[in-house]
Amino acid sequence: MVLSELAARLNCAEYKNWVKAGHCLLLLRDCLQGFVGREVLAFHRGLLAASPGLDPRATCLTGSRCIPRARQFQPQCQVCSEWKQEILKHHTNRNGDIHWGNCRPDLWPVDAWEVAKAFMPRGLADKTGPEECDAVALLSLINSCDHFVVDRKKVTEVIKCRNEIMHSSEMKVSSVWLRDFQRKIQNFLNEFSSIPEIVAVYSAIEQLLTSDWAVHIPEEDQRDGCDYEAGVHLSVSQVNEIEMELLKEKLQEMYLQAKEQEVLPEEISNQLAVVKEFLRKNKDLRTGLTEDMQKLDSLHLQHQKLESKEPEAQTPEGKA
Repeated sequence: MVLSELAARLNCAEYKNWVKAGHCLLLLRDCLQGFVGREVLAFHRGLLAASPGLDPRATCLTGSRCIPRARQFQPQCQVCSEWKQEILKHHTNRNGDIHWGNCRPDLWPVDAWEVAKAFMPRGLADKTGPEECDAVALLSLINSCDHFVVDRKKVTEVIKCRNEIMHSSEMKVSSVWLRDFQRKIQNFLNEFSSIPEIVAVYSAIEQLLTSDWAVHIPEEDQRDGCDYEAGVHLSVSQVNEIEMELLKEKLQEMYLQAKEQEVLPEEISNQLAVVKEFLRKNKDLRTGLTEDMQKLDSLHLQHQKLESKEPEAQTPEGKA
């Protein structure tokens, strides 16, 4: 049953393209994690060495008064204030949105990753290292922190492609789009020609994007799974795991959009309906996403209830 459902999904060329593009992002994430982790530690050491006021032994003494809220942070002590100013010096988007709510400022003197999260997208407060982050979080850090010497246009092009993948309501992309994505991701990877683990993934991504995936319904002794034309084999469980990771990331993105009210409730309703219909047809994926769907459903219902109460509050009866 699982194999036949997978075969039916990959029989749709545009869905298969969507999964392949998403798989590339997973490969990109994996090869960036070690590099980013090392560079964040070097960046933090550099900050401490260059700024006498940033003593690792100097800690925030105000407790709960130095806690950021979303994009807002007004330090209540000298230590956090100096760290904030130093972070802003190195932020390429210092006049735009900075998600201070990702961070625990009291840990800035001793935890490099808490500093790094000031350069990343919203929703990462619970992430304690690069190994817990997705591709867009790592790409955003590289783009927003001037410690990373890179052509930022190439970074933003890959970020834009990632967002198009995650925001595709039908979870489909065209072959033309996929070829353009291949060009952009390879341009980005070329920026890191001296980093062995990043260089190593270049050919894997090229092979992935230029090959076809064929799912074979097995005979008695035939291996089941997904084969590249070049002969690289993915098992059914591996393909299924890739799909699950992409769908979880998509649902998390929808949850954050709903939580931050970045899109209209009706748009979330429409996206939810599409995902629910997709999962209704694909039981092999539905089981592993129950918790994610319930979390999103619950938040969406809360917003709907709040919306329904607002008009009532404006009536004479509501005012009385």
